[in-house]
Amino acid sequence: MSSRTLPLLFINLGGEMLYILDQRLRAQNIPADKAKKVMNDIITTMFNKKFLEELFKPQELYSKKALRTVFDRLAHASIMRLNQASMDKLYDLMTMAFKYQVLLCPRAKDILLVSFNHMDAIKDFVKDTPSVLSQVDETYKQLIEMYTPLSSGEFQLIRQTLLIFFQDMHIRVSIFLKDKVQNSNGRFVLPISGPVPHGTHIPGLIRMFSCNGEEVKRLQFRNGGNYTGVLREGSFEMFGERVIKLGTNMYSVSRPVETHMSGTSKNSAQKKSVNTAPNPLAKEELNMLARLMGGMEVQKPGNADSGFRVNLFATDEEEEEALISRPDEFSYDVIKIQATKVKLILTYIITVTEAR
Repeated sequence: MSSRTLPLLFINLGGEMLYILDQRLRAQNIPADKAKKVMNDIITTMFNKKFLEELFKPQELYSKKALRTVFDRLAHASIMRLNQASMDKLYDLMTMAFKYQVLLCPRAKDILLVSFNHMDAIKDFVKDTPSVLSQVDETYKQLIEMYTPLSSGEFQLIRQTLLIFFQDMHIRVSIFLKDKVQNSNGRFVLPISGPVPHGTHIPGLIRMFSCNGEEVKRLQFRNGGNYTGVLREGSFEMFGERVIKLGTNMYSVSRPVETHMSGTSKNSAQKKSVNTAPNPLAKEELNMLARLMGGMEVQKPGNADSGFRVNLFATDEEEEEALISRPDEFSYDVIKIQATKVKLILTYIITVTEAR
């Protein structure tokens, strides 16, 4: 497990969250000034200096429930509010999109290019707000400083850590199902054609060398795909062409997005035996989570009447039905943590029932 994975996981999931919220704010015809305030407030909180200081410290990944808590707090950092079913759907869309991007990365190092694609889009969201823009630029510098010196082996470890985090998540998403990149069981279909990773050759040739390093024989074989070479490598600088499109906004074109649970039914889930024994790691995870969220300075809306609700479903009835029918194994019991500048107060003692 890599201790440098959390910043990449957070930034990429955060980027996907902003894509979805931007699409829903436009779809629900939220006034432009309110929509801009929501995006600016969330990005300001997301790139808060104290928060990032905690985020970039070498550490293990949080559990799915703990990470969901961070994004629940982040999504409500402005005047916008989400019901639990919409928040569940938002988190499902975020995680499945980034999981697909990690699976499709030609090289493990390209996860950083995916992160830069998200950062580029986030920067565009706040291009008219210099104070927030400077926070995003500072995060660029931190990413470049921390990750560009890493070896291919270290990036491979980061990729494996991400895949372990996502391995049990098989939520079906309508966009992926329609594009036939996801099966009905929620598992992704990986292509066997397309550009090869930068720095590699198109498969189909075996070269044999003597002990002196001289090529002595060549053998051709059918590679079973339709591969092409990569023209150039994407830019790992603050500005530049990333080349790969993974991590760009797939909601820029208006398309309906639905999620479907893939797993046991709610009734069968209720029959599962629940482990009520406290996990010895729970207290330490809560402490780490409280330190992280202590730097997340969330602004409370001054006027409650100015707030509004965003629904990720077509109707309120669909939202209520989704909440009722959601299987237990897909539920995220949000950890309630109150974090203040003076002290960090844990207001919920977690009983961890998931495998760690």
